[in-house]
Amino acid sequence: MAKDRFGDVVVGTIGDAAASVADPKEGWARFRSKALSPVLMGVGVALVAGYLFGRRCG
Repeated sequence: MAKDRFGDVVVGTIGDAAASVADPKEGWARFRSKALSPVLMGVGVALVAGYLFGRRCG
């Protein structure tokens, strides 16, 4: 992501969070559409698997 777009992303994220307080259904729909992309889902699964593996072996 380009540095000049970082501010736009932050403001958009804050706006989505504020909108989810006002309308939780719409906020959850926006979260699902952005957060459940295949890349982010794969990273999330890898983090959880790594954590569980570390707890078991450590």
